[in-house]
Amino acid sequence: MIKKIKEAVEFIKSQGVQNPEIGIILGTGLGNLFTKKIETPIEIEYSAIPHFPVSTVEFHKGKLISGEINGKQVLAMHGRFHYYEGYSADQITLPVRVMKELGVKYLLISNAAGNMNLNWHKGELMLIDDHINLQPDNPLRGPNIDSQGPRFPDMSQPYDKRLNAKLKTIASQRGITLNEGVYVCVTGPNLETRAEYRFLSRIGADAVGMSTVPEVIVANHVSLPCCAISVLTDDCDPDNLKPANIDEIIEIAGKAEVALTDLYVDLIGLL
Repeated sequence: MIKKIKEAVEFIKSQGVQNPEIGIILGTGLGNLFTKKIETPIEIEYSAIPHFPVSTVEFHKGKLISGEINGKQVLAMHGRFHYYEGYSADQITLPVRVMKELGVKYLLISNAAGNMNLNWHKGELMLIDDHINLQPDNPLRGPNIDSQGPRFPDMSQPYDKRLNAKLKTIASQRGITLNEGVYVCVTGPNLETRAEYRFLSRIGADAVGMSTVPEVIVANHVSLPCCAISVLTDDCDPDNLKPANIDEIIEIAGKAEVALTDLYVDLIGLL
């Protein structure tokens, strides 16, 4: 693992990426607007980076983009990897370890998620306060790399309180609806049945998706403060469930990206 991290880091540096301060992971249907905010961008295809997986999902671009936002050096993943694509949890989270090695001090994450909280509406945003991991793999399974982090990392506050507080303040100032809740991560790629939505809601989840949690686990392992925002792209009311429309989900994510981009651009300026 250490060898893979170092080789990826060396290659990325050789492409002109120097001293990134803030890492960003952009989720399904997100990133087209945000990446336009990056000044003097350097783009690197995932396929060119040693040991990086390649995104196989249509709505994930598969590029690492370095540049400047609000006076800060950022490194953005335009497209992420998922367990359902066939990758291991180790592979999915390698970029987080690479970001940390490159010097990234904060990690900002986004995703598209199904809304199970009947008090909220699709098109709104949810700040993740906590999560439930229902995926069958864990990126920390196997021998621990002591130089990366402890064998049993604490997860009592997986999402950084300071970052979340700043995001709530920005949302209030901008008049952006920012719900706060619990995200549950499932395997996918199929969406859930009515019974599964009822189960997930009863165990305490407000939104459901297929990503984010592996990256957050590793961020905590390597002591990288992180935050995450879900775009609520569809309403998952088991008593009134309609067939999922992927095109509509992507369209809603694209519209909500305006508010998401404002939140993260403002946050970057404060870090």
